Amino acid sequence: MNISFEQLKSMVVFAQVIEQGSLSGAARHIGLSRAVVSYHLKKLEAQLGVKLLNRTTRSINLTEAGQAYYLRCKVIAEQANAANQQIESIKNEPEGLLKITCPVNVGLQMVVPALNDFRKLYPKITLDVMLTDEVVNIMKEGIDLAIRGAPLADSGLQAKKLATLPTCLCGAPEYFQQYGYPKTPADLGSHQWVIYKLTSGVLTLKQGSRSYSIATKGSISTNNAAARTAFVEAGNGLARIPTYDAWPKIQSGTLEVVLKDYKLNDINIYGVFPPGTASNKKLRLLLNFLEGFFERQLGHTEISVK
Repeated sequence: MNISFEQLKSMVVFAQVIEQGSLSGAARHIGLSRAVVSYHLKKLEAQLGVKLLNRTTRSINLTEAGQAYYLRCKVIAEQANAANQQIESIKNEPEGLLKITCPVNVGLQMVVPALNDFRKLYPKITLDVMLTDEVVNIMKEGIDLAIRGAPLADSGLQAKKLATLPTCLCGAPEYFQQYGYPKTPADLGSHQWVIYKLTSGVLTLKQGSRSYSIATKGSISTNNAAARTAFVEAGNGLARIPTYDAWPKIQSGTLEVVLKDYKLNDINIYGVFPPGTASNKKLRLLLNFLEGFFERQLGHTEISVK
């Protein structure tokens, strides 16, 4: 049986009658009169040669044939609605500039790959990405989004947590050959450290309910996370390193993890933006995308230093 355009319309009307629970409800929902809705139902039953509904003054009930037919009509109505929504999405595709700043290491390893995928979804959005380990004044520089690894100070800015990064305590095999392996947190005070200047000089380790604080000192300090890891790989000292960064080097044997039974503080990654911009569609899309991307990447990376 060939289906005419008029019958397709009747099928959608029929699906709406069931969805809304009455002819009057369907008429209001799709902007037709009740008489027109009734006409479509009668014509549909006549064309099919079966009764679809048992109607009384108070209720409508599907017949067995009507139940099976409704499931098919529902799919057609949903597909038509999805097609309209897709067109609306294309018409309202976000465009314009987003200025972003983030630390160099997390930028290269996590943010830039995320932005590559983001651009595939939203090619009309232009990106201006500044990689720096310095804290940029985003209001002064006109930045839309800053990726930062620390909670907000009292700056009047807004923030959204995007990811939690586990960390581990690492050193190079040649360093341990020369200085030995620390066996307890107390041993760490006599070791050399590569100091990352953008974090506290105090290292905190936890085991159960006990907490240990170690003041770190060393002859090399840097404000760049990638440089910190490179100095540690070269045997210059120990450092707390994000596990996503350390893991490939642990696998290759250039880094080793110590004090595995102790937990170090995680690093929380935040998206920081000027007040009043959270409703900006481009920014909201990017924040949600980054959160989902980081969750997938960290969830799919099977990292174990135990």
